Amino acid sequence: MAARPLLGGDTRVVSVGLELFADTLAALGVPVVQIEWRPPAGGDPRLAALLARTEDDRPVAAS
Repeated sequence: MAARPLLGGDTRVVSVGLELFADTLAALGVPVVQIEWRPPAGGDPRLAALLARTEDDRPVAAS
């Protein structure tokens, strides 16, 4: 079985949070998708921990 080169195809980029990076690639003609992302709670570790405690994936029992 022939190995497929890692960078053998067209370059496609997903940019997460770095708008300048996405803009620069787009100006160079590279297909890019920009994803708006920021750290939870503005990057504050204490607030992020409190926020994480509020997340609960358990199903709610029917009343």
